[in-house]
Amino acid sequence: MHRIFLFILLFSILWQPCSAQKKNHSTLYGTILNTKGQPIEFINVSLKGFEGGTASRNDGTFQLSIPSGRKISLVFSHLNYQTQQKEVHLNSGEKKKLKIVMISKDQKLSEVLIKGNNKTRRNVISVDSKLLNKVPVSSSGAVEQLIKTLPGVSSNNELSSQYSVRGGNFDENLIYVNDIEVYRPYLVRSGQQEGLSFINSDLVSAIQFSSGGFDAKYGDKMSSVLDIRYKTPTEFEASASVSLLGASAHIANQSKNKKFSYLTGIRYKTNSYLLSSLDTKGEYEPRHTDFQGLFNYKLNEQLEVQVFGTISKNRYLFRPTDRETSFGTINTPLKLRMFFDGQEKDQFFNHMEAVTLQYHPNSNNLIKLIASHFESEEEETFDIQGQYYLNELFTTQGGDQDESLEHLGIGTTLDHARNELNLTVSTIELKGSHNFGKQFLQWGVKAKEESIHDRINEWQYRDSAGYSIPFANDKVLLAYSRNAKNRITSRHLSSFLQNTFSWEGTKGEFQLTTGIRYHYWDYNREHYYSPRLSLVYLPAWAPNFRFRIASGYYQQVPSYREMLTISGTVSENINAQKSIHYVLGQEYYFKAWNRPFKFSTELYYKDLRTLLPYEIDNVRIRYYGNQRAKGYATGLDLRINGEFVPGTESWASLSVMRTKEDIVGDGKGYIPRPTDQSINFSMFFQDYLPNNPSYKMQLSLFYGGGLPFWSPKTGKQGKAFRMPAYRRVDLGFSKVLIDKNKRQYKGILRHFKSLWLSMEIFNLLDINNTISYLWINDIRSNQYAVPNYLTSRKLNFKLSAKF
Repeated sequence: MHRIFLFILLFSILWQPCSAQKKNHSTLYGTILNTKGQPIEFINVSLKGFEGGTASRNDGTFQLSIPSGRKISLVFSHLNYQTQQKEVHLNSGEKKKLKIVMISKDQKLSEVLIKGNNKTRRNVISVDSKLLNKVPVSSSGAVEQLIKTLPGVSSNNELSSQYSVRGGNFDENLIYVNDIEVYRPYLVRSGQQEGLSFINSDLVSAIQFSSGGFDAKYGDKMSSVLDIRYKTPTEFEASASVSLLGASAHIANQSKNKKFSYLTGIRYKTNSYLLSSLDTKGEYEPRHTDFQGLFNYKLNEQLEVQVFGTISKNRYLFRPTDRETSFGTINTPLKLRMFFDGQEKDQFFNHMEAVTLQYHPNSNNLIKLIASHFESEEEETFDIQGQYYLNELFTTQGGDQDESLEHLGIGTTLDHARNELNLTVSTIELKGSHNFGKQFLQWGVKAKEESIHDRINEWQYRDSAGYSIPFANDKVLLAYSRNAKNRITSRHLSSFLQNTFSWEGTKGEFQLTTGIRYHYWDYNREHYYSPRLSLVYLPAWAPNFRFRIASGYYQQVPSYREMLTISGTVSENINAQKSIHYVLGQEYYFKAWNRPFKFSTELYYKDLRTLLPYEIDNVRIRYYGNQRAKGYATGLDLRINGEFVPGTESWASLSVMRTKEDIVGDGKGYIPRPTDQSINFSMFFQDYLPNNPSYKMQLSLFYGGGLPFWSPKTGKQGKAFRMPAYRRVDLGFSKVLIDKNKRQYKGILRHFKSLWLSMEIFNLLDINNTISYLWINDIRSNQYAVPNYLTSRKLNFKLSAKF
């Protein structure tokens, strides 16, 4: 604890208080945007000839008291933008709103290229939030759908919002919304069970993503970080959309005195229409709803309080009837027929509350105090009996395609589960940032308590050709069983210190970011120190290039899921997974067809010092909590993005990767990790009709190499097989019906800012993608891997409006 007190004392000394505000002044407020209409933070706002000033917040807003009754010159400045000056004259007590558009220093004006260092300050990929209502979204969230098209990111399940980054699994990804960490459900085992993504795309203002080598200010995960910022409205806005997959709406506004603002959104999703294309037929009744609200109140010009709340209820009811799956080869075509009894009923209910107190004394200092509470109640209940018939078809001898040549297997399976989990996470965090000109200092101290009550009771019984297998001592043995009751309460204490130092030399511009994280977990009483650094170089001899080197220690303190063994009990000897990142990257800015483009390359190596082996079934991860492994992940990520079509941004990403692990004591040496995907290609492309831009097109394309899997008989001691490659194309068309910027409307239409109709074609090429396998025994005890296919081609229609 003494380290934390020294931390707080150090920053108390460094922090300089602001000067007192003068009374009887007029008030000036407004929003600062870039040329794309996005809000900009940390723009310095000063009064020429006067002391003091302020800086824009993360939503681009600012507020400043100025002397009344005289002409005042306002100066808007930033290292990355051209300085602007504006004159104002206000009477005593008068309030005035401004809208300032800042021009980046690397834009070409009047044939003069002014080079700035905004490129050196960005160590993450920024995604334009305006694309969220354009991308075709089958079932996962719109934000995650865009993230899946970025380099280093892969996903082979369109029903899930989860993704893998550079050989890591779903549990290795950090997600923040307004500096609050987001948690995913524990019991979800398949994409069709997943409810709504936590991130409400209607409320998002900024998206930043890093696939490795990220700064110390972010938490203790091994793969990636997704940093989301919600809007802080400055005027009334609203939207609504409805489709065959659900509906959503949001509303936001700011009070007349500019002190209070609110942002609320409600969503409803039911993907039963999409699930009807799966091989397993039956009654799918998924119902997912959530509400989110963000409320801001400015107590004064320096102090602001923000309250965030969300409540989500996800219900999944499934009554299967039958299934028919064709698989095998041309020489040995096989067909599985199954008939079911029973049902599955799952419920996931969670809520989160958070309060943020933000103190912005001046343009150079920002202090935040964040308190949050998250609670999740999850229930998974099913009893499903399946009777199967496995046949070899007669097609190889010219017979009818449904005619059987031989019955290979007849049997019964019975799956049972009564799983209940309750999770609560409470956190309090103090963090700050301080601008000292060429240095930017950030720090934070965080305490977290986790409490988990879990009851696990699930098993599978198999009967093949009238007898149960395996069988011993006159007792039927279950093919699979987990039974445990776990209660765990643990506390975490973490902190970070990070400094960014920028300077210019004869060789170019440099930015060095160094930082260190500290983490203490009272469950195993271990202390973890994670140093990280990155160096960005903008060479004078090649102003269109940007180079980056990053390295750091990433120690992932186990979540509850990582603490479990295959049997469901908690491992007695658990420790953090540890990884060292080495990243070498470059960006090349160029013009083609007189339009801007950027080509990015990153070469990386991840030294996985300590790992927990695991297996993946659909989206469910089961760890071998009592085993240890070491491994590596190495690869190359490529991305080109720009205006392939004038006025629209598109991109393509290509990744090649290899990741392996060596489980201690198994004698096998290095084997592929479950996320070992040698090649991954994705693309997001936009276009419109040249003569009528109200007709637009958006295309998402995915190709991922086959993932490894193992037979249940041998597990990872046996041979690794590969799934077929994941291939998918989603295509969207939209027609703008109302555009208030183009013409004036009367009657009820005058209330719409815009209205557009979309048609989305999911899985355009109607490819059968495999997500997992059902293992079937025949009468000779041979095992067959029956593929579980994902969704086939489907049409979706959506009507969207903004008010």
